[in-house]
Amino acid sequence: MIPPHTRRSTLACCISFRVHNQRLVNLIQLSPLSAYRMGWENLTSISEFFLLGLSEQPEQQEVLFGLFLSMYLITVAGNLLIILAIITDVQLYTPMYFFLANLSLTDTGLVSTTVPNMLANIWIQNQVISYAECLSQLYFFILFGILETLLLPVMAYDRYVAICHPLHYTTVMSPGLCVLLVSASWIMASLLSLLYTLLMNSLSFCAEHEIPHFFCDINPLLRLSCTDPFINELVIFSVGGLTFLICVLGLIISYACVFSAIWKIPSAQGKQKALSTCSSHLSVVSLYFGTSSCVYFSPPSTRSAPKGAVASVMYAVVTPMLNPFIYSLRNRDIRSSLRKLIWVRNTYSPRW
Repeated sequence: MIPPHTRRSTLACCISFRVHNQRLVNLIQLSPLSAYRMGWENLTSISEFFLLGLSEQPEQQEVLFGLFLSMYLITVAGNLLIILAIITDVQLYTPMYFFLANLSLTDTGLVSTTVPNMLANIWIQNQVISYAECLSQLYFFILFGILETLLLPVMAYDRYVAICHPLHYTTVMSPGLCVLLVSASWIMASLLSLLYTLLMNSLSFCAEHEIPHFFCDINPLLRLSCTDPFINELVIFSVGGLTFLICVLGLIISYACVFSAIWKIPSAQGKQKALSTCSSHLSVVSLYFGTSSCVYFSPPSTRSAPKGAVASVMYAVVTPMLNPFIYSLRNRDIRSSLRKLIWVRNTYSPRW
């Protein structure tokens, strides 16, 4: 208990208080000015956050609910249809479509991590998310986000082997190598996601725990920290930036070799056929890497909570929704498999 006659200078001392759970004790050193401004009432045990969402206007909540519910259903249905088409069509048992099925599964997980919770908050008009739920959401969101970042260069390497070394394609892209590449992507994504979550868990949060976002993301949580997050930011963005850079370099090198090989094809029809096999993947790469880099690697002076939330919608919701359309519209094999799947369903469905 702090006596009433405690003076301003006393507030400069170290303050020990429990955060998140009874086992975790964090020490925060406050400067005299910050401690005086913060006051004792702002130092509290944080057990929950408030997700402010994309808008606080009541009249816009119904519009947002309908819009995001539609996008979520389209995303899940489209990606699951692609997975089902690949599983049921023996002709699609190739490395390219094996990676595409994993990408569709990743997109389904990415959008399912954030949108259902947002829809529930709007429906029950409750913006509260517990500390444990927030970290869990953060973990799975980073997991699927990094997994997609790793799978896209793997798919680019597959296109490189198919176009530049077609005679050795089946030998190089063996089933064992495909499973190894996907398994390594899952393991690396899990480890990086765990690292980021533990770093965020080491931070302390004060009474101001309103997140101006529709899900728990790294940047909004870093802004709410009472402790200096410099070390955490340094590790997070150094590791994340290195991973992002390696993936981008892998994409650039793969497609530089692909375009070089296509340029050497004498016939225009051959060039068009080769380009058609990687145009869908290029569209997805441009959309995903372009929007995600704007969120996490833009200059700090240009960052703001509203812009960050809108940009997050683009790569966390819109991109997974568009991927099935991009692959189905630009891929003749997927279109044919989907038509056969729908035709078989209509043929053998019971008629009452």
